[in-house]
Amino acid sequence: MLVRILVSAAMLIALNFVPVTGVLRFVLYLVPYLVIGYDILIKAAQGIWNRQVFDECFLMAVATVGAIALALYERSGDYTEAIAVMLFYQIGEWFQSYAVGKSRRNISELMDIRPDYANVERDGQLEQVDPDEVEVGSIIVVQPGEKVPIDGVVTEGTSTLNTAALTGESLPREAHPGDEVVSGCINMSGLLKIKTSREFGESTVSKILDLVENATSRKSRSEDFISRFARIYTPAVCYAALALAVLAPVVSLLLGQPAGWGSWIYRALTFLVISCPCALVISIPLSFFAGIGGASNAGVLVKGSNYLEILSQTRTVVFDKTGTLTQGVFEVSGIHHNKLADRKLLEYAALAESASSHPISKSLQRAYGKPIDRSRVTDIQEISGNGVTARVDGVPVAAGNDKLMARLGIQAIPCHSVGTIIHLAIDGSYAGHIVISDVVKPTAKAAIQELKASGVRQTVMLTGDARKVADQVAGQLGIDQVYSELLPADKVAKVEQLLAAKPNEKARVAFVGDGINDAPVLGRADIGIAMGAMGSDAAIEAADVVLMDDDPMKIAKAIRISRKCLGIVYQNIVFAIGIKLICLVLGALGIANMWLAIFADVGVMILAVLNAIRALFVKNL
Repeated sequence: MLVRILVSAAMLIALNFVPVTGVLRFVLYLVPYLVIGYDILIKAAQGIWNRQVFDECFLMAVATVGAIALALYERSGDYTEAIAVMLFYQIGEWFQSYAVGKSRRNISELMDIRPDYANVERDGQLEQVDPDEVEVGSIIVVQPGEKVPIDGVVTEGTSTLNTAALTGESLPREAHPGDEVVSGCINMSGLLKIKTSREFGESTVSKILDLVENATSRKSRSEDFISRFARIYTPAVCYAALALAVLAPVVSLLLGQPAGWGSWIYRALTFLVISCPCALVISIPLSFFAGIGGASNAGVLVKGSNYLEILSQTRTVVFDKTGTLTQGVFEVSGIHHNKLADRKLLEYAALAESASSHPISKSLQRAYGKPIDRSRVTDIQEISGNGVTARVDGVPVAAGNDKLMARLGIQAIPCHSVGTIIHLAIDGSYAGHIVISDVVKPTAKAAIQELKASGVRQTVMLTGDARKVADQVAGQLGIDQVYSELLPADKVAKVEQLLAAKPNEKARVAFVGDGINDAPVLGRADIGIAMGAMGSDAAIEAADVVLMDDDPMKIAKAIRISRKCLGIVYQNIVFAIGIKLICLVLGALGIANMWLAIFADVGVMILAVLNAIRALFVKNL
């Protein structure tokens, strides 16, 4: 296209210095016209043949062929305007394709996370196979510099992983044996052996690519408006131009004045060029495409431009607690009333709980921080709903809740801290208690503040946890309302109440969650936002927006990205329609010529496309 533009422009300039007239002048000028416009003429003819007449190709073809015919009729020999109109239109088209290409390159950076192969060890040799061929439970080898092809668990080796393509964050994270790793990360240092936990088609990288590739299939209201507008607008301006070319001269004749056919036809052709709706038809989808691309590079996957539009209208954000605002990992947060050293109390508790796989038992073992010597523990007895009893180094140890202490006839000291309380009795006497609680995410409080600064009027937390725990977390984070001890159905009911209480249709309600039990609520809210790194498949499937690094700060960023994108869309709509209407009136009155028509068409389109590209740049939002 660029070569055709340069050749046609060079020929047009050269012809201005060639002193030829008549048929030869027409033939010479026809060459650059066909060089630059043959594809538009073909598309216009195909549209007429397929009974899909009214589009921008038809408008350009009629306007430029009409201008050439008018020059022949008047024997003026001035074919420059017709060629210039087609030339500048194609410049606008080239510029638009460049802008779309830039957006697609931005998306293609994300596409680079697609792995080309997986290394499988066979007979002591590494063999590269298609990731689709690797079964669940297979051991794959990821060497330094390679992409992790399939989700899995590290079985051997330590390394650092670059997750920037998935999360938008440049800070690498460590990977050790036992850690879960997701596909699409780049192994930066050591060799890793990974036991696959999913098939390639179900892995993180496949789902991300599918979400991005299909995002443009879900159109926003603004895009639907432009499509409906163009279907009505284009035929309307064609008929208006026809009326201008035919009815105006006829009225002049009826009034006893000269018809001025040439003048009115020129006005009609100018009117057609001005009326071309390229700026709207191109820039609005491009704005959404750029917005989705910019968001994906920031670690926020939006499944469609309709969700980007709804996200911009969010006024209430509802949160799940565990795994969303908290890390979903229980940790020892306090040791109280202990008659032994803290370390010794932890040692007894960890050893007594060593046979259990419960998250609380695991948290005690992590806090202890040393290998568990199971030979030191005997007579382990788990009492359902109470705790465990055992002998550690021959000493009777009981670890559990206050019910266990009461069962053993031991007076427990109440704890005023919020969390799960593990009371310990050693050799028949009370030794103290350990507080275990879910850890709030480091950015959770700042995320709530950012949301309020972004125009979110209400924050709500829904959780199945006890009221005391829920109230403490909500108070710590500054959440407006909290509802606790809820079942999944109760969460749906609460969201429905919030939806019913909306002040207007545009005040949207978003729900943020990560668990399987959050899937019904994610689907019921106006817009569902899922934690993508550790969230369940059901939650990610039900959500409309996926945060790839589980950082709640990204929620406010996603809203700001959507609002920037919608702002650009509205700017382009107002600008394009406003300039078009002004120039159409000027064209109908005979004030505007073809050169102004070129600006009204191509100039407005270029300015609108330049504005649309701004939606790509979201790093500083």
